[in-house]
Amino acid sequence: MAQRLPPLLALRAFEAAGRLLSFTLAADELHLTQGAISRQVRQLEEFLRQKLFIRLTRRIELTDAGRDYLESVQLALGVVENATRRCLRDKHRILTIDVLPTLASYWLMPRLARFTKMHSDIEVRLVSSIEPANLQNKEIDIAIRVGRLPGKRYNPSCPRIDLVMTDHWRGLDAWPLFEDTLVPVMSRHLAAQMSPVVEPLDLLKFRLINNATRKNAWTDWFACHGISPLPSLNMVDYGHFFMALQAAREGEGVALVPSIIYESLDDREHLCSPIQTRVPSAGEYYLLMRETGQHDPAVVAMRDWLLEEALRRPEHPGETLVESVPIILRAEAGRMGQVV
Repeated sequence: MAQRLPPLLALRAFEAAGRLLSFTLAADELHLTQGAISRQVRQLEEFLRQKLFIRLTRRIELTDAGRDYLESVQLALGVVENATRRCLRDKHRILTIDVLPTLASYWLMPRLARFTKMHSDIEVRLVSSIEPANLQNKEIDIAIRVGRLPGKRYNPSCPRIDLVMTDHWRGLDAWPLFEDTLVPVMSRHLAAQMSPVVEPLDLLKFRLINNATRKNAWTDWFACHGISPLPSLNMVDYGHFFMALQAAREGEGVALVPSIIYESLDDREHLCSPIQTRVPSAGEYYLLMRETGQHDPAVVAMRDWLLEEALRRPEHPGETLVESVPIILRAEAGRMGQVV
């Protein structure tokens, strides 16, 4: 028995307008006029015999029915997109991951050979950025970012983290990879030149190397050790953690870096972490993907592999390392909740 379905163009217009909450932005994305988007949405509303949007003077809002319908339409279009992609492509699949630069260099890239050995039909491409991940760009399959989930309470006793993981949470899944735990790192040669470093206050004898994206990291780190307020700090900023690490290698001072980066270095014999305590920040590293990615075997394979790799933490005597247990968190209109 034939089933009546609305026109695909109307569904695409509705999905874009509902996701962006703007007929103008939807028109730009689909290369149509604003009037065409409005007509397609109105046609869909007539087909469904109910309103999907509340049209205000300068903006639009989804009705309750529109919000429910949008979620189903996005899932359905994602299934169709993935099925079409499988039909069009040969056995070779290109999968793109958007990952933070230093994490890509020190943690992910050295491990990728294990994945490609198991999945020779999947070509992995990496792009790196510290900007909010844009998974609305369908060229990006998975993103790895560090920060806090929407609605998650900020622990004032932890170092602040103001990085934005993404501006668009609707339709995304977020999987915890590992804690963002900060550790001071310096060259062994510099440490040997000075009197023993045995407590956090001793680090004030050195120049402090800071990451420009985390302006308050050192101040918060010292505060976690009960050292506040601080005297005037001898500090220098670098744009990325890999720059801060190189400065530490050259003996310029002490860098405060995520422990996952420090643990992944292959030249640790030239560096040391003089203070063994680990200070978790207010954020974590997360794997971000579209909900529709669960229907893509390549995305699922990469997700599962990354979660397994996140549990592979090197063991270093005298250091306490933290392991995270992956759970899935689903983002719906800026609200996060555990999916069982």
